[in-house]
Amino acid sequence: MSENTHTRRRPAGRDRRTAHEHEHESEQEEQSGDELACPECSGNVITDEEHGETVCEECGLVIEEDSVDRGPEWRAFDAAEKDQKSRVGAPTTNTMHDKGLSTNIDWRDQDAYGRSLGARQRQKMRRLRKWNERFRTRDSKERNLKQALGEIDRMASALGLPDNVRETASVIYRRALDEDLLPGRSIEGVSTSCVYAAARMAGVPRSLDEIADVSRVGKDEVARTYRYVVRELKLEVKPADPEQYVPRFASSLELSDESEMRAKQLLRNAKEKGVHSGKSPVGLAAAAVYAAALLTNEKTTQAAVSEVADISEVTIRNRYHELLEAEDGLVA
Repeated sequence: MSENTHTRRRPAGRDRRTAHEHEHESEQEEQSGDELACPECSGNVITDEEHGETVCEECGLVIEEDSVDRGPEWRAFDAAEKDQKSRVGAPTTNTMHDKGLSTNIDWRDQDAYGRSLGARQRQKMRRLRKWNERFRTRDSKERNLKQALGEIDRMASALGLPDNVRETASVIYRRALDEDLLPGRSIEGVSTSCVYAAARMAGVPRSLDEIADVSRVGKDEVARTYRYVVRELKLEVKPADPEQYVPRFASSLELSDESEMRAKQLLRNAKEKGVHSGKSPVGLAAAAVYAAALLTNEKTTQAAVSEVADISEVTIRNRYHELLEAEDGLVA
């Protein structure tokens, strides 16, 4: 070894020399089994993770130093915690037909710096998008699923439903497709019924009228398909509770928390008296919100409540009187 070679030692370890003067020798590294051979003495090479170095076990030559730790910066104490914290890209989602595992090509004809592409590049990107779409949907089942999940996402956005409802609706539709429930029924009808069922299961129900307003099929077909899907898939969907509609109606009417709590109390009283049996939960919730606003001296009208709840003023008046009668009966 030449006199210009620099060496580095640990405070209490064997002599270890740096490999900066041996770059020409590193090209002649030999592979012995699955282990890397030292370029100087052909000894076994080990990785010192604590110091970020690759070292010869025999002569102490430092072959690499300052290596980057590409592992996670967090610690996990069991397998479940490790799986939960692992980050290997975007999470999979049931709201996409391929669960988000394929490549998406942006529709904008711009490069990474936001600059517009030239004519030749734009033509190339259009061709790539076309073939990418063809490869993503290999058969009719995937095309069906892609169209349905797009419908579910559109309706959920229009109704202001959270992401967990979209995921649940997508899972229900996948089950319906796997169990061959679609023949004889439209994709739009089944996807709409899945959104309706998922919203009720998540405790953020929407009325059939609200669902039908954003759907491409009629109210009767949605109701019929919903009953069929729930029966065939054995979904556990509880009857809609009128109290679940109250927060949304009160928020849309900009009522106070006091009015919201009063409306819920009116509905609880109605349940105790059995007034709610056979009545539309939306109508009961709308009437309770209207009555609560009057009882707490907040200004609102039957027309405003009717518009928010998408229900007639006649229904609100009828349920309003029934709720107040139930209240008086309990007080008496």
